[in-house]
Amino acid sequence: MQSFEKTDGFVTLRSVRAVTLLRSHTIFFTYCLLFSPSVLANFRGMVQHGLPLEIGDTVQILEKCEGSRCCCCCGHVRSLLSILDSFRCVCVIVCLCVLPCRQFETVIPTEDSVITEITMTLRDWGTMWKQLYMRSEGDLFHRLWHVMNEMLELRQQVLVGHLTHDRLSDIKQHITARLDWGNEQLGLDLVPRRDFGMVDPDEISITELYRLMERRHRRREASPQASMHHLFLQMKSMMSSNLGEELEVFFSVYDSREMRPISERFFVRLNKQGLPKSPEKTERQCTLFVDLGSSDLRKDVYVVAHIFRIGRMVAGEKKSVSNTQYKRPYGCAVISVADLLTADFKDDHLLKIYSCNAESEWYQIHDSIIRKVSSRYSHIGSNTGLNVSLQLLHGDMEQIRKDYMRLFTRNVSISKRLGFSDIIIPGEIRNDLYVTLERGEFEKGGKSVARNVEVTVYLLGGDGQLLKGLVCCGSGEPGVDEHRSYVLYHSNSPRWAEQIKLPIPLEMFHGTHLRFELRHCSTKEKGEKKLFGFSFVPLMQDDGRPLPDGTHELIVHKCEETADLQDPARYLKLPFSKASLQPGNNQTIKNSKESFWIQSSLCSTKLTQNGDMLDLLKWRVHPDRIIDCLSKLKDIDGTEIVKFLQDTLDTLFGILDESPQRYGLKVFDCLVHVINLLQDSKFQLFKPVMDSYIENHFAGALSYRDLIRVLKWYVDRIIDAEHQEQIQQVLKASEYLFKYIVQSRRLYAAATGGQNEEEFRCSVHELFKSIHLFLSHESKGISPITHTQAVFLRSFPTVCCELLKIFSMREVANLACDTLSSLPALTHTDCPLQAVKLQCMAKTVESPLYVNPESRCVLLPVVLRLLHTHLQEQRELVLCANILTSVLTLNTDECGVSEEVNLVMESLSGVLLRTVLEVTNRPQPAATSLRLPYQDVTGEFVACLLTLLRQLKDKEYQQLLSRFPTKDELTSFLLQLFTVFRILIRPDMFPKDWTVMRLVANNVIITTILYLSDTLRNNFLNEKFDFKVWESYFYLCIIFINQPCLQLEMFPPSKRKKVLEKYGDMRVMIGCEIFSMWQHLGDYKLNLIPTLIGPFMEVTLVPQMDLRNVLIPVFHDMMDCEQRRSGNFKQVEAKLIDKLDGLMSEGKGDETYRELFNNILLKKIERETWRESGISHIATVTRLMERLLDYRDCMKIGEVDGKTLGCTVNLLNFYKTELNKEEMYIRYIHKLYELHLKAQNYTEASYTLLLYDELLEWTERPLREFLTYPMQSEWQRKECLHLTIIHNFDRGKCWENCIILCRELANQYEAYYDYRNLSKMRMMEASFYDKIMNQQRLEPEFFRVGFYGKKFPFFLRNKEFVCRGNDYERLEAFQQRMLSEFPHAIAMQHANLPDQTIHQADAQYLQIYAVSPVPENQDVLQRDGVPNNIKSFYKVNHIWRFRYDRPFHKGTKDKENEFKSLWVERTTLTLAQSLPGISRWFEVEKRELVEMSPLENASEVIENKTLQLRTLIAQCQMRQMLNINPLTMCLNGVIDAAVNGGLARYQEAFFAKDYMANHPEDGEKITRLRELMFEQAHILEFGLAVHEKFVPQDMKPLHKKLVDQFHVMRSSLGIQFPAYVRVSPLHFANGSPRTCRTPVPNAISPEGGRIVARRSPLSYPAVNRYSSSSLSSQASNEVSNITGQSESSDEVFNMQPSPSTSSLSSNHSGSQNVNSSAPSSNRASPLPSDKHKHSRDNACLSPRDRLCSGIFPSPLDPTQVRAAPPPLFNNLDSALPRCEPNLSTPETGTAAFLGSLCKNVRSLSPMPTARSPQKVTGLCLSHSVLIVGDKLVYLMKFVLGFSLQSMVPTLTPSPTDGLPMGSLASHSPARSGSYSSGISSLSRCSVSEMCGIDLPPPDPPLPPTVPADVPIRRGSKTPPPYSVYERNNPRRAMPLPHSLSVPPSTDNTSLTGKPQLNRVQRINSEPRHRPTPRKVSQL
Repeated sequence: MQSFEKTDGFVTLRSVRAVTLLRSHTIFFTYCLLFSPSVLANFRGMVQHGLPLEIGDTVQILEKCEGSRCCCCCGHVRSLLSILDSFRCVCVIVCLCVLPCRQFETVIPTEDSVITEITMTLRDWGTMWKQLYMRSEGDLFHRLWHVMNEMLELRQQVLVGHLTHDRLSDIKQHITARLDWGNEQLGLDLVPRRDFGMVDPDEISITELYRLMERRHRRREASPQASMHHLFLQMKSMMSSNLGEELEVFFSVYDSREMRPISERFFVRLNKQGLPKSPEKTERQCTLFVDLGSSDLRKDVYVVAHIFRIGRMVAGEKKSVSNTQYKRPYGCAVISVADLLTADFKDDHLLKIYSCNAESEWYQIHDSIIRKVSSRYSHIGSNTGLNVSLQLLHGDMEQIRKDYMRLFTRNVSISKRLGFSDIIIPGEIRNDLYVTLERGEFEKGGKSVARNVEVTVYLLGGDGQLLKGLVCCGSGEPGVDEHRSYVLYHSNSPRWAEQIKLPIPLEMFHGTHLRFELRHCSTKEKGEKKLFGFSFVPLMQDDGRPLPDGTHELIVHKCEETADLQDPARYLKLPFSKASLQPGNNQTIKNSKESFWIQSSLCSTKLTQNGDMLDLLKWRVHPDRIIDCLSKLKDIDGTEIVKFLQDTLDTLFGILDESPQRYGLKVFDCLVHVINLLQDSKFQLFKPVMDSYIENHFAGALSYRDLIRVLKWYVDRIIDAEHQEQIQQVLKASEYLFKYIVQSRRLYAAATGGQNEEEFRCSVHELFKSIHLFLSHESKGISPITHTQAVFLRSFPTVCCELLKIFSMREVANLACDTLSSLPALTHTDCPLQAVKLQCMAKTVESPLYVNPESRCVLLPVVLRLLHTHLQEQRELVLCANILTSVLTLNTDECGVSEEVNLVMESLSGVLLRTVLEVTNRPQPAATSLRLPYQDVTGEFVACLLTLLRQLKDKEYQQLLSRFPTKDELTSFLLQLFTVFRILIRPDMFPKDWTVMRLVANNVIITTILYLSDTLRNNFLNEKFDFKVWESYFYLCIIFINQPCLQLEMFPPSKRKKVLEKYGDMRVMIGCEIFSMWQHLGDYKLNLIPTLIGPFMEVTLVPQMDLRNVLIPVFHDMMDCEQRRSGNFKQVEAKLIDKLDGLMSEGKGDETYRELFNNILLKKIERETWRESGISHIATVTRLMERLLDYRDCMKIGEVDGKTLGCTVNLLNFYKTELNKEEMYIRYIHKLYELHLKAQNYTEASYTLLLYDELLEWTERPLREFLTYPMQSEWQRKECLHLTIIHNFDRGKCWENCIILCRELANQYEAYYDYRNLSKMRMMEASFYDKIMNQQRLEPEFFRVGFYGKKFPFFLRNKEFVCRGNDYERLEAFQQRMLSEFPHAIAMQHANLPDQTIHQADAQYLQIYAVSPVPENQDVLQRDGVPNNIKSFYKVNHIWRFRYDRPFHKGTKDKENEFKSLWVERTTLTLAQSLPGISRWFEVEKRELVEMSPLENASEVIENKTLQLRTLIAQCQMRQMLNINPLTMCLNGVIDAAVNGGLARYQEAFFAKDYMANHPEDGEKITRLRELMFEQAHILEFGLAVHEKFVPQDMKPLHKKLVDQFHVMRSSLGIQFPAYVRVSPLHFANGSPRTCRTPVPNAISPEGGRIVARRSPLSYPAVNRYSSSSLSSQASNEVSNITGQSESSDEVFNMQPSPSTSSLSSNHSGSQNVNSSAPSSNRASPLPSDKHKHSRDNACLSPRDRLCSGIFPSPLDPTQVRAAPPPLFNNLDSALPRCEPNLSTPETGTAAFLGSLCKNVRSLSPMPTARSPQKVTGLCLSHSVLIVGDKLVYLMKFVLGFSLQSMVPTLTPSPTDGLPMGSLASHSPARSGSYSSGISSLSRCSVSEMCGIDLPPPDPPLPPTVPADVPIRRGSKTPPPYSVYERNNPRRAMPLPHSLSVPPSTDNTSLTGKPQLNRVQRINSEPRHRPTPRKVSQL
């Protein structure tokens, strides 16, 4: 049921619900109505039997059941819009109704096509309008919204149907303009329209479609330049601080060049506040200065405002002086019209007001301001200004009223132009007399001072009565009875220049006169105005002419009484001007010295001031003066003639009828003059006036005889005449002459019943015989006769049209053919007659004469013959194109068109194809916004060709092809046609919004291709095979498929639907044809395989499933053919790979295509004998597609992130390793290089560019231009690369690498004696050394990232990587960055390896935690005395291995002492390539896992804390610490370990008898632990001594407390120190300790001391710079107590959690207060059985809240899955702390401590013993052994307190003891490490440098054998690790691609190559398990 309510003719929908089925076979539906004329509604149909209804669609009503309040309808759904007659409302289309009893029918809409277009367009706009809002395009969003609402309102007006025809046409024009605007703004297609309606391209010819499109394009791109302009002005207010009087403002447009106004004045009255006096009357404050010509819009045309005040004579006078009001000058303002040209909207201006310095100059103040004569005027004040609004409008007044309706909604006054405008409009009635009061000359009249003269102007009629309301001071104010001029103070020679307008009606003009009364204005108290004279002037002269224009000097008649002027008859008899005085007649003039000047100008369409015109119009009054009047007609101004055009023509034909023999020639000449006068642009609008006169008013029935006679007389004398000007004027007017002839003959025939018909025909034929005779005259070169012929040809088509009114079509056609054929056949190339002949032909074929089929069959051969001649010679192509377009713009349904098309094809097919090829190959001028591409000729020629081809049927095609007798001619035609088609498909052939034209052209092309396919199969196969034809055919089809206008996937849904409904998917059609033609080739496929592989690949990448299914099998055919021919298909594979990269980088291809390509081809080759190689090939191409798709997806983002870089590296390596495509490899090297530069990864950019550098050699081989490199030699390019790499390494602070490159370049320069560059290179190298020592470098963090899940790209999926972090980037920041790069990823909360469920999940999982680098075993890190600035580089560069630790409890946990069961799981990751490299991350190649026992962990913790103490002591001793607090807190944390119990916990855990008994295998480890504890005690004692020296006075009590607690701790350990080895500050005063060479016995008693063979720190890989931040429960507390790290020390040192025992934390990632006091529930060891929860919400947990600080644990499930432990990984170099550059590191302190100690021990021996070795060739520092030469020497530790007095001589001073305290800084600049909150940072070694005693050397061991495949290491001692390839992969010989090199020239002997440098290769005596590059060339 539905409820409706009628309101204002519309039905409002109250309720909508479904209607039940009334019949089983008919579906009924409800419909939705408009709520109101401005409200729209949709019905979704979400109820039972409800059908969805949308706005704009309509239903076709088939049945209607009406009840009291219901309406049930059934019907078909149609895409129509109709009006329900019962409800008068707009309905909506619903779903298709099933009517089994009826057949589907097509309903033609009866509505207006404009309404249909609005409906469709608004739907498309609605979707795009929302997208504008999403893209924040607010301006266009709001503008489009207003336009859409406006169109809806206009649509409703059209639907109502109550509009007049003119109003309906205007609305439709407005709608189409808005539709075109919106389509242009939104980038939609241009719609072809005719008569405001859309045009179906199938219903008109393509040539006509092209013309419609071009016309609309030109209209949109270049709006026509308006010849008329108008200036809108609105007076708003006047700003002034001292206004107290009313003002009058006069505006006018002033021409400063001619120094005259060009418009009448606009008059505004202002009140005392400066506002308009009548604000409610808009016409009094707004005006429109109309009819400004284009010549008036220039800089020297101004808007001038003259301001007058109405008040006292002198401003500021006392009120008692006079109460009379005077009009006095106030000020003037000007503004240039040129300032308004650029403004498209109304703009406000504040004009400055200037006053005149002398009132006598007031008349020209505006001119003085314009010319800037500043001495004559002055600015009134800064607060004074005239506020006006100005806008320049363009177009005629009718158009202005339509476009700017808002301006005319209220009254606007019109300010007319002085005189007529540039274009005089017929029918305009105007009779305005403008009078300007110029000046006067008066006497004092007995006064002592000059007079104050005021002029009063009166207009009086012939009866002497005053004519009221006809004196206008200006537009904007109504007319008045009198006008009073302004008064100039004390001036007897006033100059006013004041203009008034007198709009006198024509009937009142006769007898009227103007009277000017002159009064003196007194300034006395009475203020009276005393009359002293008057002047007058009559407005009509005695001969009937009005007052002539110009200046008139009037006589001033004395008069003192107003009563004397009451009777005008008394003074009208007097002379009024000095010019009218007769000589000697001065009796009536009392004083001839007084004069009054005025200037008059008449602008009238009814009155003339020309006496000759009046004489001609009154010819019957003076018949004897007819000849003289006719002769003077040519001298009369054209304005006067066109004003009286009809009267003039009547006069001429009246004189002709009066005496044709006497006046015939003169009248004919005058008629020609009048006709040609209308050719002037100023009077061209009067042509319709003449046409109307000929049709309606002309009555000369006998005039045709005289006109034909005189015209023939002129034509017969053309050849013999010396002067052709008059004859040319006659022929120029031949159009209207024949109009008069034809109309005269029709009048005569109508009057006489057709008498003298034969005579008339004979006279016309005789006339044309004379014309043919003069046209056939052939002149040599360009002569006057040639111009005369051209003049006639221009008007000949219109002559033929006139003759059609009295002759038959065939007669006129034969006459036209004879006339055109009479022209000379051969003319000069530059003769203008050729172009005129074609113009004549063009007008002829556009005339009704050619439209008629009867006459067209006569004219067509002549036209085709002329076109063929010009096209063959390629002359006048533009005209030829216009003619051919007009010829083919025919109705295709007409009978006989087929024969005409065949005739055109036979005549022009070949020459037309050649012309199209010719014009498209010409260089086109630069396109502008006003010009179409190829708009001169190509577009029209193409449209003509397409029109011809579309009209050809199968029979016509056969006839066309049968015209080529030989195969060569047919081949040439087909190749030309295919080439033209390829040109038509070009994107620049038509503008981008010409989709309609493109689709029509494509439809014609595909139809032609289908027709020509049979021709190719029949004529070019087997022995007739022609490679060029087949190649051109396939290329055309491929280009056709790939053109953008056919990619339907890119279209909006509505547009795609329209195209599919009208044309289908033409890509599939042509694809099937390609496959069919390919199959017909048979064995000839081999000829096309190398060429068509790439194009076919491009076609298959088109995202159309059917097309892909059809054409992908073609690759199988190619592979099979190639396999049968050559035994492999390498060529096919190479072509595919080469083409894939370029195509996919263009955005083609997708994942669906990759799968389809793989599946189809694998299925095709299942039964092939070459199946294995085919599978390999397909797999290679598929993998390449994977990488290219990943690369493209990454590059779409536009940001350089890790994913983009990793994808590029992956693709780069694939091209190198798997495909060996070296040129592509080099291209991607540079792409990766640019990405790194964009991301400021300068180090990685250098490594990347180094890949290309290493492909080059130092030779003079010439290289071609490639990428950005110019053509140069290989040496020059390598040099350029070296310098670029050095520059980027410098920016990345990798100066060690810069040094190696500098050395190599220096060697090259030195070899060529290029000492200048050598010097620069050496200085550059020296600067790098300085930077290494003086500048700080940040040590980056490293993070392990796992990518799990199927949603990741292929190169990341289920893989783990180690990433090098950015500067200052810690774990949390890195995690956030990765999650932002992968916004859909889930952060995993554990560090265990995920299972297969995660791997196969359809999601993204990220696993991130920090890892520690493990440096390589390089000499520089093991040498004593190397500054830490140098070591820091090798700690974080060339890193292959990384590790992280995870603490856990094994077995039963001891609640009293957790250290007994605290194990550490250590994982070591080995990368495929070292970091840094060409990427910031590399894939993990190998994982190793090992478990560390609690005893080993304890030893490592104590050793790290000892190392930290030594570092701080050394820094304090060398005065590198500004504050001693760090040392204080560290000592306090170790000595007073109140939290974890200190060293006592370790004693309880590992020195107990039960533990030793249960773990006998740990005896050596327990001994080592005890030694480390003793060593730490000694370091503490020395630290206290140093602390005592530097501690401030206020901290002395704390120091005393520490000393006391240290003695307690030492006694608890049972440590006693002998006096002679007691550690004192002296031992550390002079630098690092050195190794003692004094020999000692091999065994020492336990009481005194013994040498303990202790494991080297290299065997303890657990050394690390981090401490535990996540020890479980009590264990972590105890550890903190042992190591002395308390809460306070943690805060002072800003210590960070680190993964020495907690494997996943970064040392800089935790918060400052994270320590070991975290709750045990959050710090407990994980259980393997628990599951993990993945949530991004926990990604930002603090380290305190995490189970392991490098991952994200779940607070509800803190378990972790343990991985299988790999073998122990022994390397110590990862223990180097990562730190900030402004801190110091503990390693240097350790070296200083041990070096100083060993040096003092060594000083005990005065000389080396005989057993001491003479040469030390290698030194490997360890805990217990020293390699001296090739012998092993056991060392003794000084820290055990053994008695050495019996073994060593007396102490002697060391040569280095006297060094200053700061000497240590020169060897080991201090750097600080990171201080953790739990256990001390693990160090690289516990005691890395020991004092030792040389022992007798054993037999020397054999030197190790170096494998042959290991690259030989160069002799550099500090090798920069910038090799990026696998460590065991020697450099593969990789020559430069042949495409990048230039073949050597045989005759270029002057170019000599530079000698190749010999590199010295030194083999290191100590083999390395991993080769390190020493030279740039080694990979």
